[in-house]
Amino acid sequence: MSGFRFSKYIPPKNANKSGFDQLHDIFKQLILMTSGDVSEALSWLTNLDNQYGLTNDQYGIGDFIQELKDKGYIKEDSQKGTLSITAKSEQEMRKNALEEIFGKLKKSNKGNHSTSHRGQGDEKSSDKRKYQFGDNPDQISMTESIKNAQINHGIGDFHLTEKDLEIEEKEHMAQTSTVLMIDISHSMILYGEDRITPAKKVAMALSELITKNYKKDTLDVIVFGNDAWQIEIKDLPFLKVGPYHTNTISGLELAMDLLRRRKNPNKQIFMITDGKPTCMKQGIKYYKNSFGLDSKILKKTLNLAAHCRKLNIPVTTFMITSDPYLREFVKDFTKVNNGNAYYSNLQGLGNLVFEDYNRNRKKYF
Repeated sequence: MSGFRFSKYIPPKNANKSGFDQLHDIFKQLILMTSGDVSEALSWLTNLDNQYGLTNDQYGIGDFIQELKDKGYIKEDSQKGTLSITAKSEQEMRKNALEEIFGKLKKSNKGNHSTSHRGQGDEKSSDKRKYQFGDNPDQISMTESIKNAQINHGIGDFHLTEKDLEIEEKEHMAQTSTVLMIDISHSMILYGEDRITPAKKVAMALSELITKNYKKDTLDVIVFGNDAWQIEIKDLPFLKVGPYHTNTISGLELAMDLLRRRKNPNKQIFMITDGKPTCMKQGIKYYKNSFGLDSKILKKTLNLAAHCRKLNIPVTTFMITSDPYLREFVKDFTKVNNGNAYYSNLQGLGNLVFEDYNRNRKKYF
């Protein structure tokens, strides 16, 4: 009988990678999923080895653990008997997240954001124009100017006049301050879907992109649940979801406060969330409503969106859910702020963040 026979796909092992490298790739993923708990990650790795035969008689999990220590990826507290990842591991995970999500990026010498404005800027462009009074001499393209003089006056009577001079345009470079808001409410791990790990990967990749390619830009990362607080980039692998509601208001207030301290004229907020605002602070108490879009919470949230617009701070919302009810809220929020909104699955989240960040390289806000 003709037809197709389907069976479970078992990906081939990469012959170019050593046993350590193959296990290390898995271990780094598990570290993010366990929020930096090395012991739990190694326990999961051992279970995977038992189930799928990741190791062999020549190289086992015990050998892998020892090599992690020898190469400085994990360290052991001999008094407490605990294992933890090192700064070397944190840096490599950020680098891997950048490569995994954003792909291979071209290196930039200055790492600033090009704008559409021309004139006396920082970076040479391919555009050229005639010399105008007041142009800096270092903008003169000598090759093009001499060629113009030869064409205009001939080689026998060669001389260079103001009309022969040609100017190389320069692009102004914009520095950008970004605040990345990550929702850590309980819904980020509900319904059998781990949404917080991809969000952490995106944050790590974005931080690596900015620190390596756009060194004059700034990135602040904040998380929001019942409250909002700032975290360091090095703390991202250890980020956990809590039994929290979604206090978007507190997150926006903190983001605006952080951007207020930045001197860059170009500011933006990226917000990764999967739910509606369900909580706000009133004095020392919390006002909560998880059953719908509470008008009291919604009004305050939209007021903050409008305030961000007045301060020329666009908010880009990455909504990792397909709920039409929530889409309507995001639509209203985006309209009030004049920002952007994307509805993404977890696989496409990183690409969307990069594309939006990259798009802002070419404009002033």
